[in-house]
Amino acid sequence: MAVTMAEISKLRTMTGAGMMDCKNALTEANGDMEKAIELIRKRGQAIAAKRSDREASEGCVLAGEKGGFAAIVAIKCETDFVAKNADFIALTKNVLEAALDAKPADIEALKALHIGGRSVADLITERSGVTGEKMELGYYEFVNGAYTIDYVHPGNKLATIVAFAEDSVERQAARDIAMQAAAMNPVALNRDSVPADIIEKELEIGREKARQEGKPENMLDKIAQGRLNKFFQESTLMEQEFIKDNKMSVSAYAKANNCTPIAFKRVTLNQE
Repeated sequence: MAVTMAEISKLRTMTGAGMMDCKNALTEANGDMEKAIELIRKRGQAIAAKRSDREASEGCVLAGEKGGFAAIVAIKCETDFVAKNADFIALTKNVLEAALDAKPADIEALKALHIGGRSVADLITERSGVTGEKMELGYYEFVNGAYTIDYVHPGNKLATIVAFAEDSVERQAARDIAMQAAAMNPVALNRDSVPADIIEKELEIGREKARQEGKPENMLDKIAQGRLNKFFQESTLMEQEFIKDNKMSVSAYAKANNCTPIAFKRVTLNQE
């Protein structure tokens, strides 16, 4: 049977599928809208299964904040061409907005959220059917605080979010700290929050390097501890040199601006 442009447009609005995909699905479903939606979903699932072993290394990373809650969402795909597609970016934005509204506890809870009657997981699968590429919800991170800020680096491949203890923070100062986290890739907020396994690894590297330099065995631990302190200064957000003024640390900059960062998250799809 013949299908109308109105029906095609309606199905496209409901699924985000392309015009020809919608026309073909409606034709196959004899105009049954629900059946056409199911056909588009199944096509997405088939493509997702077929390409499950492919690497989804490109994608779109977006961040936002709402009422003391900030989140980062990254949807991954196979090619930069798809990552820059307006519909793909819009899907990532919709998933981010759903996360900001619902504040899901983890990535699985985010996948289960519904947007327009369909789960986030289904929406991503359906988009995979439209593009013919593997897609997945790659990352979901969030922070809570009295005040939060987000920063998305141009190109939508890198984003950071930072939470502060104070409910009123000068926005430029908050943004500067978020940009610091983006540029300098700290491993933790401060030395107290560095994971124990990273500390032990750095101590072992320090001991081994000192041993190779011919240092006495009884001095290895002391030398390793000194190198660990340098690691903290270079690799924790609060002890790093502030990128806009290397004469002060981020901690000093935050103190000068009456703000206290309490958490941050960073997500990137760039190779580093």
